Amino acid sequence: MRFVIITGLSGAGKSQAVDVLEDSGYFCVDNLPPSFISKFAELCFSSQGKLNKVAMVCDIRGGEMFGELAKSLEDLKSKGFNFELLFLEANDETLIKRYKESRRKHPLMTDDRLPEAIARERKVLEEIKSSATHIIDTSTTTRQQLKSQLLQIYAENDKNQGIVINIISFGFKYGIPLDADLVFDVRFLPNPYYIPELKNLTGLNDEVVDYVMSFPQSKEFKEKLFDMIDYLLPHYIEEGKSQIVIAIGCTGGMHRSVTFARHLAGHIKSSGFRAYTTHRDCKCNF
Repeated sequence: MRFVIITGLSGAGKSQAVDVLEDSGYFCVDNLPPSFISKFAELCFSSQGKLNKVAMVCDIRGGEMFGELAKSLEDLKSKGFNFELLFLEANDETLIKRYKESRRKHPLMTDDRLPEAIARERKVLEEIKSSATHIIDTSTTTRQQLKSQLLQIYAENDKNQGIVINIISFGFKYGIPLDADLVFDVRFLPNPYYIPELKNLTGLNDEVVDYVMSFPQSKEFKEKLFDMIDYLLPHYIEEGKSQIVIAIGCTGGMHRSVTFARHLAGHIKSSGFRAYTTHRDCKCNF
């Protein structure tokens, strides 16, 4: 089990970090008081595999309670709980710029100026930083670069865990899915609808799949489709995409589109990606 505690300077990117881990399959909790960490860890480690990746943010927003974090970390060690401490930081110039852009108030600001509040926070965090498993300075880091660094550390050596591919089969007569990133039209292929024994079946039936894939153009299209997706996915990952929706359509969304959605999902999964299939317009009894 991986149990990650995220902390660091306000404005250094903790919210972005927890979003990345959540997209990677971590169960995430934001702004948990330090005094609750030990009990929370007990629940997670005793979940019998239901929770195997957990991340939580604990930072200065907790006010006076945040001072208990060092004690809570020692408590985790004494109980034998393995955890990782991720510390995010940035230089003063960057933090001030980010606060100016967001127009948010620093948690430690009272009647003084922002630089003084940042300085006080650095002082409070000195001891915690010295215990960090990983320290990331986001001063010159883009969102995509931060995501890449986090996935290298926390995606368990699986470079594909940071993206989810949703494949939707649909019928053009019912409209194109609004959230589609890529749309492929397979209406150029022979339609099983006009074969009496296949008309009331769907692409979930082997008979339909065998018919659709029996044509040379079907096989050629499948190869070209796979090649295109294999080419595109690494570039989407590099750009920081966490989800891609691929829509494959035929006339009614029952036969050809379902067949190819299933084939594509199998291919993507075999490459180590997380892929999920929805047959939007497939009216069947399955």
